[in-house]
Amino acid sequence: MPEVARFYGIVIKVFFGDHPPPHFHAIYGEYVALVSIESLEIIEGDLPNRAQKLVLEWAALYQRDLLQMWNTQKFQKLPPLK
Repeated sequence: MPEVARFYGIVIKVFFGDHPPPHFHAIYGEYVALVSIESLEIIEGDLPNRAQKLVLEWAALYQRDLLQMWNTQKFQKLPPLK
């Protein structure tokens, strides 16, 4: 599973060929959440509130890039949240 970005201890990964809907995995310590790229909502798992806010803020910035990556299955690193 390629690592797309890493920031504030959060790792963002995308599994190519994974099940729909288009989503990415956000990992923060022992917490793991699957986040819908289209709706920017957690569809499985959970994150602490602060980590969730950071992940969703980052995802809003790169939503189009994430969706393109999911659809084309062409990996690219994305900038971290600053």
